[in-house]
Amino acid sequence: MKPSLIFRLILAVVIAMCAAAAHADSIADPTIIIRDPPCGEGCTPVGLNFAFSTPADGTGALFFNNASGLDWFSLQLTESGVDASAITCLTDVFANCSVSTANGLTTILLSGLSSDFTGIGAGQNFSIVFGCESGECEPWPGDLDFTARANVPEPGTMALLFTGIGAIVARRRLRNQA
Repeated sequence: MKPSLIFRLILAVVIAMCAAAAHADSIADPTIIIRDPPCGEGCTPVGLNFAFSTPADGTGALFFNNASGLDWFSLQLTESGVDASAITCLTDVFANCSVSTANGLTTILLSGLSSDFTGIGAGQNFSIVFGCESGECEPWPGDLDFTARANVPEPGTMALLFTGIGAIVARRRLRNQA
């Protein structure tokens, strides 16, 4: 084997071990789960923008109905009580779930569609579950306020949009200068 190949293999093993060690903490993070269940006692109808709070004891499920008239391809939840590093996010509705904190606001972005992950359709019920299914995770703070926005463009989409607009502006300037 070439020395550079051996170095790459060792580096990959070290990175994998560091990632495993970073994930193996002893405190179970608060978990948020987004799914599409039936509503036993009824669902709260919501539009593209809505607000809600965690249950008083920090665990449990909230049930909603997408009454916006539009299919949702993404859902952004924002709160200011729990840092992103302490949140585990799960979903069977969207392909991706990312969590980030900036300027004291934590954003949970659920996005991505495929044949297995269809988003939240118009008129479809969905739930937001606070806590893990095993019950062995930290609860959320009780009555923590969230804001939610559906169909928020992903950051990559916005970057492509602004790159395209920049190219159009640059081309017009060159054309006007010639």
